[in-house]
Amino acid sequence: MSPVSRRTFLRGSGLAAAGLATGVLPGTVMALPPPLPAAGADGSPVLLNFNECPLGPSPAAQEAARAILPRGGRYQFGLRGELAAEFARQQGLPVDHVAVYAGSSEPLDRAALAFTGPDRSLVLPDPTFEAVADTAAAHGARVHRVPLLADGSHDVRAMAAAATDAGLLYACNPNNPTGSVTARGQLEWLLANRPAGSVLLVDEAYIEYSGERSMLDHVRAGADLVVLRTFSKIYGMAGMRLGLALGRPDLLAKLAAFGSNPLPVTALAAGLASLRDPGLVPERRQANALIREQAIAWLQARGYPCLPSQANCFMVDVGSDGKAFSAAMADRGVLIGRAWPVWPTRVRVTVGTAGEMARFREVFAQLAPARSAAA
Repeated sequence: MSPVSRRTFLRGSGLAAAGLATGVLPGTVMALPPPLPAAGADGSPVLLNFNECPLGPSPAAQEAARAILPRGGRYQFGLRGELAAEFARQQGLPVDHVAVYAGSSEPLDRAALAFTGPDRSLVLPDPTFEAVADTAAAHGARVHRVPLLADGSHDVRAMAAAATDAGLLYACNPNNPTGSVTARGQLEWLLANRPAGSVLLVDEAYIEYSGERSMLDHVRAGADLVVLRTFSKIYGMAGMRLGLALGRPDLLAKLAAFGSNPLPVTALAAGLASLRDPGLVPERRQANALIREQAIAWLQARGYPCLPSQANCFMVDVGSDGKAFSAAMADRGVLIGRAWPVWPTRVRVTVGTAGEMARFREVFAQLAPARSAAA
């Protein structure tokens, strides 16, 4: 079985549109998702592969989406501004520092097109979410990959020194695929010491799962910084496509230069309802952390090391070919994430429900016998 990443599955339309505007088209054909694997114990596959939230949209978000359906024949342009204003109010940002997109993959691709090119390179950690690297490379930019530190955090000093011609530095915090956190002070150091003329792009897709402070106050202060947020993760809206780019108006204008499109009114309504539910994020953060730490403790007790995580995913070293291991899990009805070239024996696992993780442990134990923790 050949797993398909969110990177290859979701990035096609936004990048293609930008490519038409710039003459740069993606170099690969977007793959269709693979067939579902064999059924799990309850008759359906367990999906722990795309870092989706298994809880889906909150009840309030679902109700908001249903309520707006009768008005779905209209563009409802005002909803976009309402969502931006609500986020800006909650975060203490000027509303012109908030841009709304169909997910965060689109502004990620736009940032690569806006800030990199043949004479402006991209610097990013390795492994991380690679969509920005794919787009930059297709745009003719050199890509500099800097290995993560042993604890999974970004090596910010090596990133700052990687390329004097850098136009964009990408930091995902918490990181995908590791779930590991880079201390805010390290990102502040990178912001202050990045190559002259470059922009720092901080992808905070998983920030709500962690206890880390956002970099949004530096956006508020007018730094050469763009922060991305998404409703695909803790808000459970991956299939509805809604995200935000936060930055100075001149930086956001560079992203907007590649065109715009109306957004789904159901996603906008659900996003507003999610933002206005004060208990949603802390409740889901706590529930995810409990299930995640139980899974990591179980794996490590069996001798399979994991990196520390503050997201809804983690990396486990299975001690063998990670691609083959993921395929074997899928054959038994449990889809997990892939391995990365730099770490061929480590695979990413999304945190599911308690029942889904119980099934994960059952199948994992069938394929990987317990071994000494020192092995």
